[in-house]
Amino acid sequence: MSKADEIFVKMCQDIIDHGTSTEGEKVRPKWEDGTSAYTIKQFGVVNRYNLREEFPAITLRKTAVKSATNEMLWIWQQKSNNIHNLKSTVWDEWADEEGSIGKAYGYQMAVKHHYRDITEEGLIHAFGKDKIARFEKDETGYFMDQVDRVIYDLKNNPFSRRIMTNIYVHQDLEDMNLYPCAYSMTFNVTSEPGSDKLVLNAILNQRSQDILAANNWNVCQYSVLVYMLAQVCDMVPGEFVHVIADAHIYDRHVDIIKELISRPQYPAPKFWLNPEIKDFYEFTDADIKLEDYETGPQVKNIPIAV
Repeated sequence: MSKADEIFVKMCQDIIDHGTSTEGEKVRPKWEDGTSAYTIKQFGVVNRYNLREEFPAITLRKTAVKSATNEMLWIWQQKSNNIHNLKSTVWDEWADEEGSIGKAYGYQMAVKHHYRDITEEGLIHAFGKDKIARFEKDETGYFMDQVDRVIYDLKNNPFSRRIMTNIYVHQDLEDMNLYPCAYSMTFNVTSEPGSDKLVLNAILNQRSQDILAANNWNVCQYSVLVYMLAQVCDMVPGEFVHVIADAHIYDRHVDIIKELISRPQYPAPKFWLNPEIKDFYEFTDADIKLEDYETGPQVKNIPIAV
């Protein structure tokens, strides 16, 4: 049976059995009818997924992995904050009349920072000689966004303990239509005796998560990111660790969750990533697929608190 299902069921049962309720407290989220959206929550949930054992898509219901991947690429590859560049509707509630979600997510990934330790030789090694012209420089260093910095370091300094991204930027919070939930990725490379390839591991830090609506969506999309970065950096995917500060089930989701975790579980699907792609910026959601993905029925019309 799927290890991802086991992890999901255990997490949900722990929240239901041992979590604390916010009922009666001052909470920000509201239901569509204007009433307060209370939760049962647990602090500091940590789930570990071995990406070499299986792809962590739950089988209790289908996770739309292509849509989840499209959203991840919207943030990490397009570096966009406009829903008109996104195939799914998951961000519609937070977009303004022009489609912008403000200075959030992809906006922060597109911001260029100055680095004094970037070299032309390193840029050529990471991106190819024909691509380095896109990197601006001054007399003391180069300007680079967070995604390119990750790729640069994975290829030039794989054992660095500083390979990470962070989009929770306090000076821009007031200009974000939603504060980032999944806000930081930390990458860590390990080696194994007898193997000719390094292993890429990653930690996703998340301040808050709606377990029913978003948990496996986030797990799958950031697992795909690890697979993609591992492939373009000539590594193999290792462990994906998901750290959730506030893991919660909304009051109107509890019965749905109870039914969901009582369902039969099936073997994990097989994950396919187009082996021809060697440049992260060339991936699309068409370059991934899940094979032999048997699931329970979809959960429809989930109420979403905003």
